[in-house]
Amino acid sequence: MRTEDVLAAVATGLWQWDNTTRVVAFDAEAARLIGLPAAHVELTESEARGRFHAVDWVEIQGIISLAVAEGTLAEARLRVVNEEGRVLRTLRSRTRPFTRDGEYVLVGTLEEVPQPLQGTSAVRTSVTGDWRRNREAFLLDAGRALAEARSTAEVLRVAAGLSMPGFVPSGLAVFRAEASRVKVIGHQGYGPGEAAPFLDLPLDAGYPAAEVIRTGRAIYLPSPEDYERRFPQAWKQVAHFGRKAWAFLPLINAGQTIGAWMAGFSVPVAFTPDERSVLTTVARMLAQALSRASVHESERELTVGLQRSMMPTLQPDIPGMSVAARYVPTGGGLDVGGDWYDMIPLPNGKIALVIGDVQGHDVRAAGLMGQLRIALRAYASEGHHPDAVLSRASRFLAGINASETEGDDTEPRFATCLYTEVDPATGRLTTARAGHPDPAIRLTDGTMLLRPTAGGLPLGIDPDTDYPTTRLVLEPGETMLVCTDGLIETGGHDLETGWERLRGIIEGHVCDEEGVRATECLEALADALVQGVHGPSSHYTTGPLADRREDDIAVLLLARESAARTGAPAARRTVLTIAQAEPERIAEARRQLRLLLHDWPDPDQVDSAVLMVSEMVTNVLVHTDGDALLSAQISGEHGARCVRVDVADGSDELPHRRHPGEMASSGRGLVLMELLAGAWGVDPRGEGKNIWFELYETDGAAPPAQASAGITPSLPD
Repeated sequence: MRTEDVLAAVATGLWQWDNTTRVVAFDAEAARLIGLPAAHVELTESEARGRFHAVDWVEIQGIISLAVAEGTLAEARLRVVNEEGRVLRTLRSRTRPFTRDGEYVLVGTLEEVPQPLQGTSAVRTSVTGDWRRNREAFLLDAGRALAEARSTAEVLRVAAGLSMPGFVPSGLAVFRAEASRVKVIGHQGYGPGEAAPFLDLPLDAGYPAAEVIRTGRAIYLPSPEDYERRFPQAWKQVAHFGRKAWAFLPLINAGQTIGAWMAGFSVPVAFTPDERSVLTTVARMLAQALSRASVHESERELTVGLQRSMMPTLQPDIPGMSVAARYVPTGGGLDVGGDWYDMIPLPNGKIALVIGDVQGHDVRAAGLMGQLRIALRAYASEGHHPDAVLSRASRFLAGINASETEGDDTEPRFATCLYTEVDPATGRLTTARAGHPDPAIRLTDGTMLLRPTAGGLPLGIDPDTDYPTTRLVLEPGETMLVCTDGLIETGGHDLETGWERLRGIIEGHVCDEEGVRATECLEALADALVQGVHGPSSHYTTGPLADRREDDIAVLLLARESAARTGAPAARRTVLTIAQAEPERIAEARRQLRLLLHDWPDPDQVDSAVLMVSEMVTNVLVHTDGDALLSAQISGEHGARCVRVDVADGSDELPHRRHPGEMASSGRGLVLMELLAGAWGVDPRGEGKNIWFELYETDGAAPPAQASAGITPSLPD
């Protein structure tokens, strides 16, 4: 025997509710139980909703939401009502939700609950079939749904799904007054092209909706005869729909009629005071929802237009490089703020990447950002060096602050900024920083390293501040990330923990699929960074997901295309300049080397490398008049890798061995290198020299090719 036959024998029907398509399917037995002919039927959600008591419908919505969240059964009792709102029978529903892509499908059973025998002590449900309670539950449900609608399309979708207790509309339409015209902005219950004659009418047309908008008074037509008598011309165009009653109600907000709402019925409706009260209340809620949606859409359009005018278009055709950017405004107020990025073609054929953050998240911050962005673009286009560009921009913002705050209580605003001049041919980056977070580099093997850069005060604080520059090299296959603090510190993170969170996202991003272009991979990384910071929206609230954005976010990614694959493992490399005037950057050099060696298996070798680097850089700063250029690289297969560190300077004087006494404070650098390095040497150059050392992951001696990579000098005793 078939399962369907067994279920029918015990008066149990099957139903399926698809939350994606908003279609509810009933088998023959379930259709009989809800008062329809005993045959398989598919109803829209609003049609199915009209078969049940509104109080029960509201209750089952909460039960279903809990079942979807917990993955449990949803059990409820549902009263079936007829078109007059009279309760026919009570059904017990047991359904199981199956989720997919955030939506769900309910599959379950319906069976009739027998009425208790007369004289038994069975307790009936406390909820009665009273029409007024049914109406109150419907209005509560409709009000909640309309209050959550954020756009005109959502409001119209909710309006189309309204199923009023005791009288279910078979046709709905929402009209809006625009100048001297009446236009349909949404309709339900009409076939393709059937509503065309009513989509755009003059305001003085002899049509009920036009009269309602002109007068602000509702029109109730309880029979076709009433319609034909009052609106004979319009009746000729609606008679073929076969409806029996109509209600046209004004949509009034703040004392102004903004449109009209039509509900058409396939059965005669008397429009009693109770029924008119329900229709009037729904019309008021619908008018308020449409007004809120209109204001929200206007603000959104203003925001998008303002932000598009301020955000640049990235140059897509940089030879050998790819660029991706994201801007995400904060969740509060207008979605504009002080964060920005820019990409500027320079006269010398290079490009400038700029990212910055003006203090604040309001319209004033957005206005200052627009002015500052234009000023930076002008200074860069004149061909100024990065430090000069930021110096001029700082004086520009200080001047704006002085003029705006003079004789006013307005506080001055400052801005952080990172300006990078990029040479696409060589990958050389020249960076100047004004109080902004440092850039990060994703190396070819996926490791993320922060690149410390020299910097000055934020723009606008001191007009005479200097902004020293830092030179970096973006190697083939590497990616540079620059961002505002909203990406780092959102979610209660400080600068350190925020970068650690980003490190996990960057190092975990893999894009090795064949056929995926570098640009597409970079775009995917930008999306992953923003999504990783936002995280899933709050799931502790009902209705629309809560927005957790705390600060504006601007992200700029620059990737240099990798060279042709040779099958050899990618090298991990870092470069750092330590200027004579910045001895404190020796500590940063040690930190950079430790980050580079984060997965080196021997901690003693890591300590040795850090000690030797400290000695080498210190010797350059003490014994020469120039800067030190540190370069460190790890190459080779895991288990047999080599780390090589080079420190170059501009002095021609070669190092020599000394014999320091026990109390001497210097002279031990070469002794340490002989004791700790696997190999080391000095390479004379045209101007200056390069001192290097190597350490090997294996315990054996250096391979001949590596040991001969440099020149080990014959040092005097």
